[in-house]
Amino acid sequence: MVVAFDKCDTRPANIEAILNGLDRYNPETTTVFQDYVVQQCEDRSFDCYANLALLKLYQFNPHLLQPETVTNVLVKALTVFPSPAFSLCLALLPAYTQPFPKTEAEAQAAQTSDFVESVQKLAHLSSLLESAQYAQFWSTLNSDDLYADLVADVAGFEELVRIRIAVEVGKAFREINVEVLEQWLDIRNREALEKFVTEVCTWEVEKSGSSTVIKVPTNKENEARSEVKSERVGVDMFGRVIRRGFEQAA
Repeated sequence: MVVAFDKCDTRPANIEAILNGLDRYNPETTTVFQDYVVQQCEDRSFDCYANLALLKLYQFNPHLLQPETVTNVLVKALTVFPSPAFSLCLALLPAYTQPFPKTEAEAQAAQTSDFVESVQKLAHLSSLLESAQYAQFWSTLNSDDLYADLVADVAGFEELVRIRIAVEVGKAFREINVEVLEQWLDIRNREALEKFVTEVCTWEVEKSGSSTVIKVPTNKENEARSEVKSERVGVDMFGRVIRRGFEQAA
């Protein structure tokens, strides 16, 4: 079961107190939130509201911004796609970090720092996940050592993303060819893939000769069902329309 991105049952009491009080606007609490981001990276939890509060503090106090903490927050947000968490976090970052600049001059200026490059690379990964280009996501992630550095602090990053991809695949398909799923989950070892499919996803592996198909159980998202819509229009409704036509001034 995937937990909603805006829920965090493991939020510490001190963080809860800050979020519910005026201290959430106190610059001195940035260190507390920063330590909490480190904790989230280590224990695989995700607290969207706390992370947004930290980014808001950075927005009010740019001199306190820590690039590594920001990129860790963005990487954590990737692990809860297709929620709006990544977009919400990105919207609170400085304008000069935003991806997809409008002019060539802006594009050149955007490459002036490692921090900006990191943010834009993560934004590209987010767009690939949001558009269901899963094979391209993995090939992009594996194409540059910078990506490996960016996700290094987030424990279980690849596993968390795979689970999210599997959830989305399960909503759209009843069966899928094993070769396609290998690319989407970036699990090239057939035995490891079948173990993930059966133990993590609780799907079935159906083998017939040289072909293997993954069977996804029926759920409310992937079930094909007809929908019949009907509208009842009474004669009195037409009467009202006709009367209004005569009542209008010529």
